[in-house]
Amino acid sequence: SKIHTAVKIAPHSPTGAIYIADASRAVPMVSKLINNDTRQATIDEAYNEYDVMREKRLSQTKRKTIVSIEAARANRCQHDWDNYTPFTPNVLGRQVFDDYPLEDLVDRIDWTPFFRSWELHGRFPDILDDKVVGEEARKLYADGKAMLKTIISEKWLTAKAVMGLFPANTVNHDDIELYTDETRTTVEMTTHHLRMQLERVGNDNFCLSDFVAPKDSGVADYMGGFAVTAGHGIDEHVARFEANHDDYNAIMLKCLADRLAEAFAERMHERVRKEFWGYAADEVLDNEALIREKYKGIRPAPGYPACPDHTEKGLLWDLLKPDETIGLNITESYAMFPTAAVSGWYFAHPKSRYFGVTNVGKDQVEDYAKRKGMSLEETERWLAPVLDYDPE
Repeated sequence: SKIHTAVKIAPHSPTGAIYIADASRAVPMVSKLINNDTRQATIDEAYNEYDVMREKRLSQTKRKTIVSIEAARANRCQHDWDNYTPFTPNVLGRQVFDDYPLEDLVDRIDWTPFFRSWELHGRFPDILDDKVVGEEARKLYADGKAMLKTIISEKWLTAKAVMGLFPANTVNHDDIELYTDETRTTVEMTTHHLRMQLERVGNDNFCLSDFVAPKDSGVADYMGGFAVTAGHGIDEHVARFEANHDDYNAIMLKCLADRLAEAFAERMHERVRKEFWGYAADEVLDNEALIREKYKGIRPAPGYPACPDHTEKGLLWDLLKPDETIGLNITESYAMFPTAAVSGWYFAHPKSRYFGVTNVGKDQVEDYAKRKGMSLEETERWLAPVLDYDPE
């Protein structure tokens, strides 16, 4: 983001760093930077804005109060585990979907982010009648629907998924053990989670582990994971468009593949709730309600606000083996490829909710590093965007 560039990157880059909102703006910016008449003014304009943003962020940080990790845990989200009976999944273990029908995903597409990819802001379908961008939005929508029809009829893309549901319990406050079977005697792996540390008077300091029953409660709980992609086959078609200098359709295809991947994640989560886990078998929600997350349960993704540590994605890959089962890989920085992909965890507790972990204190980072078996320096590097202190 621009604020991350202003606060974390630009001040430490010996040659400078300028934020670009999207790839379409890179060429105009580079043109200004290599032009002797515009270079310095462009740099000065950006850095003057960054100076203002840094000062504003610093003043905001000073107003925030961080509590100790012990106090945050004492203020965790509490549940009456003695009177809670988790729903036992209908299907335990991993399931692979090797060639999921794209037709089943179309009705689950959230079109609003599609328009944002083209710098057209507004909610779908209202954006189609917007006085300013409505005409362009209607053209994009028509082109997108036409290409989507071709993608499906000519099978340009292949959707694949792997998901799994496992016996699980919380341990050590903020970690979750996943077990190989219902005997719960063998730990398959332990996932690690971060807790909100900002002072929250009258509100809970959430951690994802709050939504799985503690091991010492004696409650047999569960947790799941998933990885989906709609990107298999995209490269040859993007290359074909780019060879013809058709950037419009190349970008259009990438945008639609991303929308299909998100729709796939939505559809799989729906099937988990209604079929595979079955805790909401009677759920009846239209697509708008699904987009607004009116369902029970959550599917947070490593690297996103509720679990900002990307390295936990490595555990998800160890658990589900998407690289072996569906050809979905991760880089050393945990980026997924093919890039039209979504992955994350499944939680079913009726009080589970999304939240953001920010302003993490050093005491929690030290504790987290020890739990993960990582050095403090490496942990601080991965958690840099949410640290409440400067490790330097």
